[in-house]
Amino acid sequence: MMKAAIYERYGSPDVIRIEDRPIPTPGPGEFLLKVHATTVNRTDTGLRSALYVVSRLLTGLLRPRHQILGTEFAGEVVALGEGVTDVAVGDRVFGYNDAHFGANAEYMIVKGADAYATIPNGMEYTTAAALGEGSHYALCDLRAAKVGVGTRLLVYGATGAIGSAAAQIGVALGADVTAVCGAQHLELVRGFGVRNVIDHTSPTFQQLTGPFDVIFDAVGKRRWSWAKPLLTPKGVYMSTELGPWGQNPLLALITPLLGGRRVLFPIPTATKEDMAFIRGLAESGRFTPLIDRVVPFDQIPEMHRYAETGMKVGNIVIDMHL
Repeated sequence: MMKAAIYERYGSPDVIRIEDRPIPTPGPGEFLLKVHATTVNRTDTGLRSALYVVSRLLTGLLRPRHQILGTEFAGEVVALGEGVTDVAVGDRVFGYNDAHFGANAEYMIVKGADAYATIPNGMEYTTAAALGEGSHYALCDLRAAKVGVGTRLLVYGATGAIGSAAAQIGVALGADVTAVCGAQHLELVRGFGVRNVIDHTSPTFQQLTGPFDVIFDAVGKRRWSWAKPLLTPKGVYMSTELGPWGQNPLLALITPLLGGRRVLFPIPTATKEDMAFIRGLAESGRFTPLIDRVVPFDQIPEMHRYAETGMKVGNIVIDMHL
């Protein structure tokens, strides 16, 4: 048997229970991973609460189809199903899965088509567990906006899991990055290699004029009406949230037709190729996931509550050995 964090209905963190479940057996094209570290992130809290009802189209209309929570994982391969050739027993693997979840458990099944890669040599499991969620959202959005060498990129909310990844990946892609965060984190964000870091409560931010080619609101707290005057004539605004009255997806359909400044609302995906790219950034020192805290497995319900405060700095990591 194994310990697992499960939820059988949608709701507050109170729906989460730590229970014993059978250790799964890998089928053809699958392998069994002994999970050493996992995370609690915005995706996890959103799927658990089903705050956005549209998410139920993916997770189950009336109740969750997959009851074990958790999207990010880092662990050791302990058994192979028939036909698995790209990993071997003993390999250390990290990844991200928002299709069948299951990472908040002592063991999980990883399918051959899932997004995973081997952990860089020397990296701790607790660091590797946080490599996938924020970075894949950031990478998806920055690619959609064609961020590259010389792009003037503003990242609002640069200390969250997504924002800290976006700032670092933007720098790695050659963008001229300006990052916005709280005053207490200015030096932390400068450590990402960002050219300009601004306190969101300062007069400098209030008087910001741009222009920026891309504005990425990584915490979903700004609006198109705020971003539009700060953009170049062909500039792009992206947010991680739907916006007031769900306006951002609608604006993403309308604004490109007008031929000027526009809103993008990419649907994030995660692939093996993405994880390999992120692994390369991490291995070369160009991306290090920002970690808020590392806590024991039995604190998962409490960490859902903490994540929903919006106060976390980077990632919440669950160490299965604590």
